[in-house]
Amino acid sequence: MNKGWIYREKIKQNHAGLTLIEYYTKHYHHSNYQQWLERIISGQVLVDEQTVDPQTVLKTGQRLSYHRPPWQEPEVPLSFEIIYEDDNLLIVNKPSGLPVLPGGGFLEHTLLWQLKKQYPQNEPIPIHRLGRGTSGLMLMGKSAIARSHLTQQMREQKISKVYQGLIGKNNLPDKFSIDHPIGKIPDPVLGYIYGAKVDGKYAYSECRVLGRYVDKTLLEVTILTGRPHQIRIHLATIGYPLLGDPLYVVGGIPKTGFKEDNDTINVPGDCGYFLHAYQLSFVHPVTNQCLTFTCERPFLEE
Repeated sequence: MNKGWIYREKIKQNHAGLTLIEYYTKHYHHSNYQQWLERIISGQVLVDEQTVDPQTVLKTGQRLSYHRPPWQEPEVPLSFEIIYEDDNLLIVNKPSGLPVLPGGGFLEHTLLWQLKKQYPQNEPIPIHRLGRGTSGLMLMGKSAIARSHLTQQMREQKISKVYQGLIGKNNLPDKFSIDHPIGKIPDPVLGYIYGAKVDGKYAYSECRVLGRYVDKTLLEVTILTGRPHQIRIHLATIGYPLLGDPLYVVGGIPKTGFKEDNDTINVPGDCGYFLHAYQLSFVHPVTNQCLTFTCERPFLEE
């Protein structure tokens, strides 16, 4: 069991006028009306640090806090390899299955929480993200100057990220690119999930075939934009989702709602696909040295 968590937020003007129970049932579909009602009545949900009636009408600027009791988090691999470290940077090899940030039932079983434990006085902050099911290189900033400089490199697309992944057998050319826009697609439970969307944001991926095998193909993918789940979505849009991808189907559209075989929902954090952050290149924020790191993929190509 973890130690629980307090989720805090502030009421915006466009949400004023809703009752407390309306606000939570409208915005957080992972729980139903009865569950939120019980939490409010039991004092787990506070308004300006005070217990109130579920039908209390909310006002702009009021502060809400949901005091979630301790819960048992799903088991995940918690160990990770440190690839490089100095006073400003940390680069780790994240295993598939370990979430980077809290969310979706994960709090302490995340890379960020484990880093807090290991670096209590100088917590490294992720400069970019990897999906829970994606393994490989993660870049962290340990100092303020490093975080600022590296974040700017990310915005200016000066950090090169190269991935390797497996798709099915195909007749694709040895080199090709994908530039389908990516945007938010409505989801009945989560609110939205990212997917291929004509009016979404520009996204660009360059792909190269590294090996063709009996039933699969090994690809190298370089992303020049950093849209959420870009590689998974892009490969699915051309008819070849990553092998084992439980969410994105042909066309780059996610499976939304509840799974057919049980009462859990389809989420981007579901694992099973083969994708590895293989290479990372950037300019050191203090020395200005051009650095490149590689990390061999954990899955077999044969």
